[in-house]
Amino acid sequence: MSITSQEELVGLQRISQAVGTTLKQMREYARPGMSTKEVDEYGGHILADLGAKSAPRLTYGFPGWTCISVNNEVAHGIPSARKILQEGDLVNIDVSAELDGYWADNGGSFVLGQDIHQHQPLVDASRQILRTALSNIRGGVRIADIGGLIEAEARKAGYRVIKNLVGHGIGRSLHEEPKEIPCYYDRHNVKRFKKNSVVAVETFISTRASIAHQLGDGWTLATKDGSFVAQHEHTIVITDGQPLILTEANSIWD
Repeated sequence: MSITSQEELVGLQRISQAVGTTLKQMREYARPGMSTKEVDEYGGHILADLGAKSAPRLTYGFPGWTCISVNNEVAHGIPSARKILQEGDLVNIDVSAELDGYWADNGGSFVLGQDIHQHQPLVDASRQILRTALSNIRGGVRIADIGGLIEAEARKAGYRVIKNLVGHGIGRSLHEEPKEIPCYYDRHNVKRFKKNSVVAVETFISTRASIAHQLGDGWTLATKDGSFVAQHEHTIVITDGQPLILTEANSIWD
């Protein structure tokens, strides 16, 4: 959506605060020995207390309040009582929701407990690359150029990017124009970021794979080759200068 009034900005700030706070608290709550369903139920209660409704459940009938992906899973992981978190796991939590007609989306990967499998450098790269990408987004910038920047920064750090998962416009629904904000340079994408528009920008930084494949549950996306992927995401408002980061409450850069 494109913001046209202070009322719209306030509405977006409220839902963005809700999803950002939920993501931060879920990350702090997660412990080895917990199931991903337990962490998800905790997040669902936070959203409900804030008056927000789970976007994936509301839009797609997703079987969870949030998406929780572990290790070789990349995105859209279904929370499960059978999936028990372990020390050193690479965990991704993605929280998107609706409140009073406004929508926001954010996510972040982190290492659970001690980094016994050396995932932290990948997590750090994903976080820093998102920061670099956002610092270069303003009205008039080509979407393809930001994708190229993300891909170049990943390569510089010794990683690759996932090419079939993308950021997107957001605001009055979960997915809006622009439908695709990729993590790589797509020369066919001639669209530009527009001032006052709202988008969710995300990195998918991979140790090896470039494609995420859907598993048999119909939701979860994972790598086939056993490689790992870290994702970080903010919902922002595009300006003539530095973007307004609506979901900063998630503290993914802290």
